[in-house]
Amino acid sequence: MGYGARSVNQPLRMTGSAAINGTPIFSQLDLVLTPHSWTCLLGASGVGKSTVLRLFAGLAEGVTFDGTLSDPGRVAMMAQQDLLMPWLSVLDNVMLGARLRGERRDRGLARDRLAQVGLAEHADKLPRALSGGQRQRVALARTLMEDRAVVLLDEPFSALDALTRAQMQDLTTKLLTGRTVLLVTHDPNEAARLGQTIVIMTPSGLVEVAAPRTPIPRDINAPDVLRTQKDLFERLRRPT
Repeated sequence: MGYGARSVNQPLRMTGSAAINGTPIFSQLDLVLTPHSWTCLLGASGVGKSTVLRLFAGLAEGVTFDGTLSDPGRVAMMAQQDLLMPWLSVLDNVMLGARLRGERRDRGLARDRLAQVGLAEHADKLPRALSGGQRQRVALARTLMEDRAVVLLDEPFSALDALTRAQMQDLTTKLLTGRTVLLVTHDPNEAARLGQTIVIMTPSGLVEVAAPRTPIPRDINAPDVLRTQKDLFERLRRPT
């Protein structure tokens, strides 16, 4: 799968501090994203994980950032909510980015993306006709449609049931092979399955946790996944 107009072959780095309306969000941050690899970012609510995503995405209106930030170029982003437009068909939702930018919409490519996520036969339906898992697959197809080298994932599977979540993790990992991916998650098992670099964000900085060395996506019950999951649980429970 192509990278679009810009490939990222160097690490992306964010160092510094951020505040919103004068209230500090994080400080002494030094986060490095390895190219063509999955980085999983965990941490307590309110510690600033979503702010990190917004800064990388260039969507951090109202955030004061003091530091250095690599330019990732245009990125694709997939959120916890599918954010589908209820009045648009599945196919038109996949092409939404081009529509908002006033660009030509490639219906053939959009249908190919839907086929990749197993929803080719649902192209003309409205989102309300789909299950939660199907809607999230449409969101994934829309992310693939953007064809960006850097993909930001903000807890995109957290609202799904356990089986659908595992299936979406597997599918997303397969379809984003070769991309530079930053996944924000609260789920230690998800991080242990998908992370090639795993980092916990705390008020005092970042704590890197050794990730399994096996290829992703890893089996949910693999011994190295369960060991890393246990380690993450213990570290997340420690006071900071």
